[in-house]
Amino acid sequence: MTTPPEATEHDFLEFLYAWNLRAGVNTPGVHRRIARWLMARHAGRDRRLLLMAFRGCGKSTLVGLWCAWRLSVQPELRILVLAADHSLAARMVATVRRIVERHPLCRHLLGGDESWASDRFTVRRAGAIREPSMLAQGITGNVTGARAELIICDDVEVAGNCDTPGKREELRERLGECEFILTPGGTILYVGTPHCAESLYAPAEAEGAFLAGYRRLRIPLLNPVGRSAWPERFPREAIQTLRDRVGPLPFRRQMMLECASSGTARLDPALIVRYGEEPDYREANGRPILSLLGRRLVSGGGFWDPAYGRPGQGDSSVLAATFADGEGNHYLHRLAYITQDPDGEPDPATQQCRRVAAIAKDLLLPVVRVETNGIGKFLPPLLRREMARAGAACTVVEHASHRAKQERILGALDPVMAARRLHAHEAVFRTAFPREMAEWKPGSDGVRDDALDAVAGCLLAEPVRLPALPPAPRGMSWRG
Repeated sequence: MTTPPEATEHDFLEFLYAWNLRAGVNTPGVHRRIARWLMARHAGRDRRLLLMAFRGCGKSTLVGLWCAWRLSVQPELRILVLAADHSLAARMVATVRRIVERHPLCRHLLGGDESWASDRFTVRRAGAIREPSMLAQGITGNVTGARAELIICDDVEVAGNCDTPGKREELRERLGECEFILTPGGTILYVGTPHCAESLYAPAEAEGAFLAGYRRLRIPLLNPVGRSAWPERFPREAIQTLRDRVGPLPFRRQMMLECASSGTARLDPALIVRYGEEPDYREANGRPILSLLGRRLVSGGGFWDPAYGRPGQGDSSVLAATFADGEGNHYLHRLAYITQDPDGEPDPATQQCRRVAAIAKDLLLPVVRVETNGIGKFLPPLLRREMARAGAACTVVEHASHRAKQERILGALDPVMAARRLHAHEAVFRTAFPREMAEWKPGSDGVRDDALDAVAGCLLAEPVRLPALPPAPRGMSWRG
């Protein structure tokens, strides 16, 4: 089959304009920049490419259009899409399939009698080729035996597969298989943003850079003079709001494309807003209302990171209790270092559970999560018993953490502190918590972080509504 003349006379930028015109949307300058770079690299026969652009830029959509364009001018092309998991890769393949079905410059690709699924499809082409025109595969899937002229590695690095040295090494080993899949003269295109200091996308001059010889296009959200790369979608106010919401470190990595180390992060206690008031519980028209600082609270709970041992030795057993209002403010109202008398009665575990139950009842906590990764595995049943004895209407939830501790702490505290949305009762400042926060450094050994971990557990937990007792009448809700 010969390629129709109209499929060879247009370039990718025309292909992009035609698609956006059909959809009734404009083509922003950042998209034109990426399109021109892809065309220039294709014309220059550059075979190892890295496209880094800020989150929300639409780079995966553009790469999908580029794949459709490549098929329109070369129907015999085989494209393999690799992503962190199969579902992510299948999304790109499904997008390209829809483009092929609807783009006016892809009509000659329709009418094939082979596979046409969401994660693989085959266009109308000459010859008998074993592989589909486009195939989706997760990075952990089996791609042995596959062949492709174009491999798209789209977001192969995510937070869950690069947070430890072992995971990073495994990821690099799997990506090394691409060289055996690629046909001679083929192209590999990486598309993504860094998630750690030792990222796949580290600068070419960095020691041990995985993509050292790749031609690169790097588009951070802000240029060196602070102008937005896409001002229509990301104006100055939206950028500041985003930075406050996600925190400085994720913003540097995901939006500024810096392979920033978490060791450079610092938690400054001065960013916490101090208050001295107590929660006010009242009932109005049969509806219970809990407020603090004149703001109605909509969720709250506690997180207990248990530990044993004599006081002052080893890890601390810490209970953190927080509330949140409807405007996104968090209130660290109580931080209790739970102790026990090793020689007293009852046993130390029951002593600690009774203390936690008493605090939960006093603060009207709807839920307490118990860290069960270590010695806390058998504590939830004991705590439920003591909650019942104390008359506390509080649910006990077992919680197992799967993220590294420093990532949990930074992910929870960094954003809310940067946005000045973390408030703490003045009693919290009379504990060791402020000193622990000021001295904490990610990755350092021997520095106490038990209270930080407990507070992070509260902030990261699924919001739980405060108990509505007595029941609200039908059709009415106090939750706002």
